[in-house]
Amino acid sequence: MFSQLHEDIASVFARDPAARSTWEVLTCYPGLHALTMHRLAHWFWQQRLRWLARFTSHLTRWMTGIEIHPGATIGRRVFIDHGMGVVIGETAEIGDDCTLYHGVTLGGTSWNKGKRHPTLMPGVVIGAGAKVLGPITLHAGAKVGSNAVVVRDVPAGATAVGIPARIIEAERDKVREEKAEAMGFSAYAVTQNEDDPLAKAIHGLLDHAVETDRRIEHLLAQLERAGVPVEDDLATADKFDPNYLGKIVD
Repeated sequence: MFSQLHEDIASVFARDPAARSTWEVLTCYPGLHALTMHRLAHWFWQQRLRWLARFTSHLTRWMTGIEIHPGATIGRRVFIDHGMGVVIGETAEIGDDCTLYHGVTLGGTSWNKGKRHPTLMPGVVIGAGAKVLGPITLHAGAKVGSNAVVVRDVPAGATAVGIPARIIEAERDKVREEKAEAMGFSAYAVTQNEDDPLAKAIHGLLDHAVETDRRIEHLLAQLERAGVPVEDDLATADKFDPNYLGKIVD
């Protein structure tokens, strides 16, 4: 119990720059209080002291604003930041080193008994207000954006955003940002809200620029293989001569 408490305190310092002292964390962090009380409630649940487990969970909810069903399985070094409004269902499973922000729901989509809540593999981060629903799996290192509604599995290391949540293509976003930086601005904020029509338009322009660059590079490679001194000719070419490329091909 004490070793887990020590790990929980260390995880707060690692993930919250606002934490200033151990005493502050012990006395002023409801997420830490909720997790500590949950361990007791979960032990009662495993001993089949179901009412006592539920009552302990109820007291925890009253004190912290965080509702964790005593049947939920929670790993080590989990961090619930702020915590108000967090709801974790009975069959939810949370792996080690996960982070949940306020307003997160790990809920079910069925009234049937059995596994009906999400499974979070180690290192998952879920942003404020996000809803993760059903017996789905968020694989190791996955991230969920704020206010997203996730109803399908999220691959390891991927990011899910939007309503309903969709998986951001990490490689494409990386290429977009590199292109955007080359054009004089960062596309970081662009990738955060793909529902914005303007963001979609900018994405389209960036994708078009990336594809155009790819085609030009392919064309230049073909010309070099054909023995055309591409780099020298292009360096001295009149950039406004539309017939230039045809001349060097001829």
